[in-house]
Amino acid sequence: MIDVICGARPNFMKIDSVLRNLPAGIERRLVHTGQHYDDGMYRSFFEQLGLPTPDVDLGVGSASLSVQTARIMIEYEKAVLSAGSGIELVVVVGDVNSTLACSLVAARFGIPVAHVEAGLRSFDRDMPEEINRILTDQIAELLLITSPEAEQNLISEGKRSNRIVMVGNPMIDTLLRLLPEARERVRAGQEPSLLAEGGPYGLVTLHRPSNVDDPDRLERILEAFGRMSELRFIFPAHPRTRRSLERTGLLDLVPANLQLLSPMGYLGFLSLQDRAAVVVTDSGGIQEETSVLGVPCVTLRRNTERPITISLGTNCLCPEPEDLPEAVEERMSARPAEPPSIPLWDGRSGERISGAISEFLDSGNGWKGTGE
Repeated sequence: MIDVICGARPNFMKIDSVLRNLPAGIERRLVHTGQHYDDGMYRSFFEQLGLPTPDVDLGVGSASLSVQTARIMIEYEKAVLSAGSGIELVVVVGDVNSTLACSLVAARFGIPVAHVEAGLRSFDRDMPEEINRILTDQIAELLLITSPEAEQNLISEGKRSNRIVMVGNPMIDTLLRLLPEARERVRAGQEPSLLAEGGPYGLVTLHRPSNVDDPDRLERILEAFGRMSELRFIFPAHPRTRRSLERTGLLDLVPANLQLLSPMGYLGFLSLQDRAAVVVTDSGGIQEETSVLGVPCVTLRRNTERPITISLGTNCLCPEPEDLPEAVEERMSARPAEPPSIPLWDGRSGERISGAISEFLDSGNGWKGTGE
């Protein structure tokens, strides 16, 4: 049996591809940690993606990074013990707290770990996600990567090349599978109603502490959007972001052209993203999705763990809020006629992940490769 771990919302799209492609002969257990604690959003994503009901729900809920990680470890250890000695592999994805916490528990019990999206590096250790990535990759025995630079990152950290497999991007599998449905819903006038207002618009997603927890920086971001009054921006605000706006009194400073909404389901958000004139984000996954859609993207960060979205995609970095209007204008004017092509972001990464897992299990928890 293998355990497939999901926790925060971005991971749902990645495990979707993994679960759909696992051979029928591999028994699997879907473990939801509850790190994404908005029950309505969690169920909405599971329903729209067609994911099965989790076999185990740890229900850890919201907390600080350290407390949440500790809670996940405590509850996942119980789940491992309840399975006896039947777990052959733990599959973790991405860089959230659930990823590291469950990897640590697996290591404690001598269970091999497969890390989907291994090797991504921003080289910014102030980001909690960067620490999660680095430590998980040191634990993992099977490293499944999405882009070429990830292999070099892992090798430079001492990982053997025969443990690394290029599989492509599982999030893009889900996007390509559901994009026709999202577009059909728009044609049928089902969602989102915001599209009916007409005219170009920008889409915004901001949730990282570096952007939304610092009142001064958050105010500068709002001011930058206000300077782009000629363009309407739609902002499905992450709960963390809305709490920050309310706590700091900045809610009254949201400019008229920045329309705050509640978080959206996957299909509605994909519909907006697909038709946006530009996307402003600090999300890693959005950088990837916009590149495949051919939508201009401005990432409000000083670095990215996904440099391929800059070199081959539609993304650019904007470290300072004051530079946002210029970056948005530049990206919009450089929109490609067709979406760029990124190797192996082709909707088939789940098949390659499944093949690598099957080979790993068949080898008796060793690896058949010969690389050093």
